[in-house]
Amino acid sequence: VGFVSEDEYLEIQGITREQSGDYECSASNDVAAPVVRRVKVTVNYPPYISEAKGTGVPVGQKGTLQCEASAVPSAEFQWYKDDKRLIEGKKGVKVENRPFLSKLIFFNVSEHDYGNYTCVASNKLGHTNASIMLFGPGAVSEVSNGTSRRAGCVWLLPLLVLHLLLKF
Repeated sequence: VGFVSEDEYLEIQGITREQSGDYECSASNDVAAPVVRRVKVTVNYPPYISEAKGTGVPVGQKGTLQCEASAVPSAEFQWYKDDKRLIEGKKGVKVENRPFLSKLIFFNVSEHDYGNYTCVASNKLGHTNASIMLFGPGAVSEVSNGTSRRAGCVWLLPLLVLHLLLKF
């Protein structure tokens, strides 16, 4: 959708990130040929996670969790497990960050590595997070339409309900 103005100003109210890009200004009169200048408009916005991929990996294999976020300025990523921030130098684990993508790589998955991880994407305008699972073979993967994907064992729900009933 283009914007047109016959004035010396082009006012865009309620600008969105989709309206970023190059705009052209043309000035003319009856004396000389039109003069054209281009203006680049950058719209800053807080991160939103567009994709969060969990994975099922057998013990001893390589596994990767992936978190993709769109943001201007680019997002910075952090990974957490059980509310503890993962430090880059942890043995057997590597974090690869790019401007719009972060990967948490396990070189030799152990049972201790299985569980729920949180990817946090932030810039100066805000932050967001997604829950991502690293699970073993045989677990049932459940994908939601949101930004996070989770996996778990289906048989845990009846046990939880039974436990709650026994308390009353």
